[in-house]
Amino acid sequence: MKIPKRIQPLVDDGLVDEVIRPLMSGKEAAVYVVRCGSEIRCAKVYKEAAKRSFKQAVLYQEGRKVRNSRRSRAMEKGSKFGRNQQEEAWQNAEVDALYRLARAGVRVPQPYGCFEGVLLMELVTDDEGGVAPRLNDISMSAEQAREDHAMVMEYVKLMLCEGLVHGDLSEFNVLVDDYGPVIIDLPQAVDAAANNNARSMLERDVNNMTEYYGQYAPDLLETRYAKEMWARYEDGELEPGTVLTGYFAESEQAADVDSVVEEIRAAFAEEQERQERIRDAAEEQ
Repeated sequence: MKIPKRIQPLVDDGLVDEVIRPLMSGKEAAVYVVRCGSEIRCAKVYKEAAKRSFKQAVLYQEGRKVRNSRRSRAMEKGSKFGRNQQEEAWQNAEVDALYRLARAGVRVPQPYGCFEGVLLMELVTDDEGGVAPRLNDISMSAEQAREDHAMVMEYVKLMLCEGLVHGDLSEFNVLVDDYGPVIIDLPQAVDAAANNNARSMLERDVNNMTEYYGQYAPDLLETRYAKEMWARYEDGELEPGTVLTGYFAESEQAADVDSVVEEIRAAFAEEQERQERIRDAAEEQ
């Protein structure tokens, strides 16, 4: 096939030998299957900010640290240089998260580096060498749903122990190979300690996954992993070896009405975005 313009520099530099075919195109990137020497990998080509439809990116970027003061000032001013630096930071966030989470024991695609807005990484496959399906494309037994849900909750916990929250976790951002779930799409991963939206994003991530697996094992809908994890995280008691129960005793203190209203509004907005993701996924197929 014709080599995409953004991948051509990688071909020129010998990083990619052949572009085999397109794999998928989403709101923030287009992904291609490529050959690098004797290995088949994938190349994620990030879309430019003006063409990217990822909503409210500023919420995800809150708390991200930029060591270079000149870059930081440029990003704040919104200059051309600053916008370029912001794009680079958005892309590098995924590479950094992939390396950190792999070391922490979370199953993610192995990254091979980000070059001029193109992320080279492992192509997750099934036992026959085909591309592993997304979670939303498969069905399962109740027993399998409980097993995979527990595995995803473990990954979310390990992410939080690393100080990260995925921020956009759903059945559309999880691949499933013969060994279980693989977490993908992490450019929006947020700093749990520095981002004021981290708690609500964690709850959304966990709720999305629980609702999906709950289709097959309704008993999962009674679990409260997000609240349990966050409470332990805030108390400094969350560690990689922490055993989660899915149980959380709600406080009996009077509810803050304003907070409740805000949570309702946020939940409504999140459901709208979720429905939009479902429509986008249907259009891609």
